[in-house]
Amino acid sequence: MGQLTSQKRTLAHRSQVSVVQSSITDKHHPIKLAVYALAAVSATTILMGCQTNTGLSQSSQTPATTIDFSVADSNRNQAQSQAFTSQLNASAEQYQQLFDQSKNPNMETHAKTRLLSAIQKHLANEHVAVSQANYHSVPYIKADSIDAGSSSFFRTLLELYLSKNTETDDYSEYEEAADATEEDGEVDNAADSYPEEDSYAAAYSEVEAATATEVLSYDELGYDQHGYDEYGYDENGYDRDGYDEYGNSQDSSDDENDSDYGDNSDSDYSDRGLASKIRGINVHGLLNNYEDMQARKAANGTQDENAIRTYPGMLTQLVNMFIRTPEQVEAMNAYQYQYLTVNSVSHYKPQQKQLQSVYSYDYVSPTISSSIQIPLALDFTKSAITIDPSALMPILALGDPEHTPLPAQMTSHTVNFGLPEAITSQIPSAVIYDAVIAALQNSMAELEPEYFSAVDIRDDQFARQVGADRAVKVYFGSRQSGEMIGKMVKNISRSLQKHIDENPSSYPDDTVLKTAIAKIELYNKGYQSADIGALLQLVEAVSPISFNHINYYYLDGSDRLLAKQQRVNIGSDFFGSQNTVLNQTRYDNASFNKNSLTPLLAQSFGAKAPAAIDGNAWLAKQRQQEERLEKARYARYDYVEASTDYAEASTDYADGYGDDGYAGDDSSYITDEAADMETEAEAFEGND
Repeated sequence: MGQLTSQKRTLAHRSQVSVVQSSITDKHHPIKLAVYALAAVSATTILMGCQTNTGLSQSSQTPATTIDFSVADSNRNQAQSQAFTSQLNASAEQYQQLFDQSKNPNMETHAKTRLLSAIQKHLANEHVAVSQANYHSVPYIKADSIDAGSSSFFRTLLELYLSKNTETDDYSEYEEAADATEEDGEVDNAADSYPEEDSYAAAYSEVEAATATEVLSYDELGYDQHGYDEYGYDENGYDRDGYDEYGNSQDSSDDENDSDYGDNSDSDYSDRGLASKIRGINVHGLLNNYEDMQARKAANGTQDENAIRTYPGMLTQLVNMFIRTPEQVEAMNAYQYQYLTVNSVSHYKPQQKQLQSVYSYDYVSPTISSSIQIPLALDFTKSAITIDPSALMPILALGDPEHTPLPAQMTSHTVNFGLPEAITSQIPSAVIYDAVIAALQNSMAELEPEYFSAVDIRDDQFARQVGADRAVKVYFGSRQSGEMIGKMVKNISRSLQKHIDENPSSYPDDTVLKTAIAKIELYNKGYQSADIGALLQLVEAVSPISFNHINYYYLDGSDRLLAKQQRVNIGSDFFGSQNTVLNQTRYDNASFNKNSLTPLLAQSFGAKAPAAIDGNAWLAKQRQQEERLEKARYARYDYVEASTDYAEASTDYADGYGDDGYAGDDSSYITDEAADMETEAEAFEGND
C-alpha cells in the first residue's frame, strides 16, 4: 500500500498545482478561485487520512483472526475460525455499545439515571424545603462582544417600520406645505382682478371654491382626473409610488400574476396565496430601505442604540417604556435588586397529598425595610386551598370594601376555599395530582441524555454549604422547555383517559370531561413533543424575548437530593437587558428549623393552628346578599314602573274631566263610552 500512497500524494500534489494554476489564470472569477482552493484542501485532507507507514512488515498488517485457507490443517483452521468468530462478536458488541447506553452508559446517561432516581425518591418521601431567590440584571450585549453596536432582527424591522412611517409623514407635510404655497400664489394672482379693499377676501373665496370643485370632481367610478380615488389608489389598487396598501410594489405583483396565471385550480388556491405572499416580500427593497436608514442616521449623528428612541409617535413612546440603557440597568441593580429577595419555606406530605408553604417578598435596604408574607396550603385530597389573606386585604378593600372584613371581624387569619361540587364530581383533584406527578417523572425520563451532564463542584460554594458529593446540570432552553411541555400534556391526558376507562360508570358517553379528554387525545396524535419545542424556538426567534433556565441538582453519596439551584434568564436586545433569577433551595431540616418563616408556617397550618374560616360559606353569603339586592332592585323598578303607569292614567282621567263631567265621586270620572251606555239604558227603560 506504500506505492499506492505515494501515487495518491503525487495525484494530490498535481491536483493542487493544476487548481492553483487554473485559478490564477482566471482573474475575473474570484469565487471560482475560492471554490477550487477549498476543493484542493478537502482532497488533501481526505488523502492524508489514507496514508500508512511503509515501514510496517507484511505480517503486522495481516489480522491475527484471518482464516488461512491455503494451509490444509483442520486444527489450525478451526482455531482460526473460533478466533475470527470471537472477533466478529466483540466488534458487534462494541458497535452496539456506541449507540446503546443501557449496558455501558456514558457520562450523560449515567448523570440522567442518577438524577431520575433521586427525584423519584424525593417525591415519594416527606420533606421540607427552604428557598431564596435573588435578582440581577445585565446589559443584553456585552461591551466587548462582536455583536456590540448591532441590533436584533426584530428591533431592526421595527426601526424600519418607524422610519418608513416618518418618511411618509414628512412627505405628507411637504405636500401640504407645497399646496399651501401654491394656494397662496393663486390667491395673489386672483386678488389683482378685484378692488384693493375686497381683493384678498374675494380671492380666497374664489380659490376655495375652485379647490372644492377640483377635489369633488370624481367620475362615475369614483376616480379623479388623475385616475386615483379619494384614498389615493388607482383602479388596480396602487398609489402614486406604485405600492399597494400592504407595501408590495406593482412590479413584483405583476411577476406573481404572470407566474400564477395558468393555474386556477381551487385545490392549489391556498398554496398559491401563501407562495404569492412569500414571493411578494421585496427583499431588495428592504435592503435599500435599511441602507437609506443607516445613511440618515450617520448624517444626523444618531447612535444605533438610541435611534429607535428618536422617532415620533405613540409606538415609540411605548417602546421607550421597556428599553433599558446600561445606566438604568446599573441603577436597578444598585437600588432595587441588591436589596430584594423572595423567600419561602415548604412542607411536602406526599401521603396526604398536601403542600404547605409560606412565601415572603422582602426588601431590606439601609433606609427602608418591608416584608409581605403569604401562607398558602394545597390539599389535593380534599380539593381545597387555604390562604392567609392578610396581605391581600388592602387590595380587596379597594375593589370591594363592603364585603372585606376587618381584622377584628375574622375568627381566624386563614381562609379555606374548596372546589365546587360541579368540578370535583367530574374528576377528583387527587387524580389530577397523581397524573401530574407521574407525568413529571415520565417526561423527564424521555428527555435526551444530552440535556443532562455531571459538573465539577470542587469550586462550588453552594455545594460545600449543603454537603453535596456530586451535581447534575439540566439545561432547559426554548426547545427543551417546549418538548417537556408537550410530553407533560400527553402524559397527563393519557393518565386521565386511563382513569376514565377504569371508571366507566362514573363517566357516561355524554360527560363533558370524557368528551374533552377524548378530543385532547385525538389532538395529541397530530403532533410530537419535539414539535412544541420547535414552535417555541420559532416564537423566540421572531419575538422580542428569549428565555432559558438551568437547573443544578446536588446529590449526596447515596444519590439523595440535597439541594437545587435554578438560574432563569429572561431578556432580549429589544429591552436592552437580561434579567436573571437565581433560586437556591435546600432540603435539610436544619435550614428549615432555623428559618424565620417556619413559626408562621406552624401558626397557619400546624396541629395547634385555629380552624380556618369557611371561604365557600363566606362567598355564598355574599352571593345571597347580592341576589337579595338584585331582587330589591327589580322590585323597585317594578314599583317605579307601576307609579309611572298610575301617573299617566291619572293624567288621562284629568284630561277627560272637562269633556265628560263630574260623576259625583272624587274617585270616579265618566268617560264618553260610559255616558253613552247610560243614555241608552235610560232610553230602554222609557220605552218599557
